[in-house]
Amino acid sequence: MDSDRKSTVSSFYGARRGSEDALNNDFPSYAPNYPNHAQGRGRDDASSFFDPDRMSRNLDGVGRASTAGYNRGSYFLAGREEPVKGGRDEEEAGGNGGAWDIYADFNNEGPRYSSAFTSSATPADAYHPLVQKEEAPSTIGPVEMVTVPAMGPEWQREELKNMTKAGKREKKSESRRQAWREWNRGQRGICGKWFTRKMLIIFLFVLCCCIGIILAFTIPRVPAFAFNTSTPLANATGDWKDAIPTVFSRSPTNFSFAAFADLQVNTESNFLPLTFNHLRATIYDLDTGNQVGSGDLGHRTFPAKALSSFQLPLNFTYSAVNTSDTTWTNWYDACRNAANDVDGVRPAVKFTIKLDMDIAGLPNKPSTQASVSNANCPVELAENAG
Repeated sequence: MDSDRKSTVSSFYGARRGSEDALNNDFPSYAPNYPNHAQGRGRDDASSFFDPDRMSRNLDGVGRASTAGYNRGSYFLAGREEPVKGGRDEEEAGGNGGAWDIYADFNNEGPRYSSAFTSSATPADAYHPLVQKEEAPSTIGPVEMVTVPAMGPEWQREELKNMTKAGKREKKSESRRQAWREWNRGQRGICGKWFTRKMLIIFLFVLCCCIGIILAFTIPRVPAFAFNTSTPLANATGDWKDAIPTVFSRSPTNFSFAAFADLQVNTESNFLPLTFNHLRATIYDLDTGNQVGSGDLGHRTFPAKALSSFQLPLNFTYSAVNTSDTTWTNWYDACRNAANDVDGVRPAVKFTIKLDMDIAGLPNKPSTQASVSNANCPVELAENAG
């Protein structure tokens, strides 16, 4: 601290002087004539030191009763004498040349900064409020320190790049690549940090097992088919018989008739009902391999774990150049009237049936075929038929 700003109060620095220092004089333990002093109690420092109305035993140089506060006699002139300077908020508009007087607060001659020990007997005009000097209005407005940038190093090129959109995108991309590398090494996880690479492998294994079990019960199996051994081909009835008339002609050489294939489907390997979108049949002559008929069951559902019989509608149609065609001859001889044969027994028809299946739930379209060599013709011509 500068010497001109250091206080010269001896009691402040702890020095004792036996001469005229009012603060260092030893007073009696009690004052009998002091009205505020309680009987039998020690000396009250607060009331004796700060009470301005108490009459002192000594008078100052101007014949005025001195108080126990700070006064001219409390200071020793160790150097040049000048008032203690205060801050701008402590300056007064008039008086001591704009300087703060340290005596004023204790002698009630200036603004009182503390009201802790103010007596009710103090006159109201003894307090002089502090008058602040109004500053001239600024033309540029008040300056806020928060708007002043902090001192620091200049921006580097990398920092300026990171502030651009391209830099932010590059930073995010690098962050994603780093996260992928850490996840691929098993150093971090996603979805709450538990979905690591190891957990992904376990999850995929369990998922594949669950899918396999579900597919084992839900994927339909290709059924097996069998013909009725007694009547592989049955006579057409109802609307299907009326839709296709029975015709055997020599000129032009052709034939056509309707019939049913009497079949049985085995769905014992299926856990769910088996649905056919289509079940198409194609008939070939067993001797020549020529196609002689076709049919379509359409949409049909069969129960699971069962043997179900059904009739597949067939349309037999064939045309040839003349009656010497082997295919036409075979089918004509098998379907003619039994009276024209010896012992009334007609020859059997021989054919191969191919079934193309369109099963709901299967991406592929399987097929199967079977051959029949002893089937009776489902129609019988009249005796006089050409």
